[in-house]
Amino acid sequence: MSDVTTAPDTETVDEGPIVLTESAAAKVLELLQREENAAEVALRVAVQPGGCSGMRYALFFDDRQLDGDKVATLSGVPVRIDKMSAPYLRGTQIDWVDSLQGAGFAINNPNAQSTCACGDSFH
Repeated sequence: MSDVTTAPDTETVDEGPIVLTESAAAKVLELLQREENAAEVALRVAVQPGGCSGMRYALFFDDRQLDGDKVATLSGVPVRIDKMSAPYLRGTQIDWVDSLQGAGFAINNPNAQSTCACGDSFH
């Protein structure tokens, strides 16, 4: 169960709508330690309009708790997903990849009907 407190109309889930790999969780925890208010923030994963395929992913630290948020703690990482993004992200895996081509979060979304070459946008 989540150890994140819940606001009214916030759903706490046993298993998150997303999956964080061990390397992604380790990287998020490393970045979280650099935040001044680390105890109050969580990783917000969202889908926003934009990008060349119509929608793009957003990952950022957020101290807000929105009505209807899906809240979970995944491998020690507090995660929040807004109610509009949750259906688009169900089953999505977030990984941290560090290779010769560069380092960054890689998102594998089984719900995406198509993606673009940049990998940040989907439909």
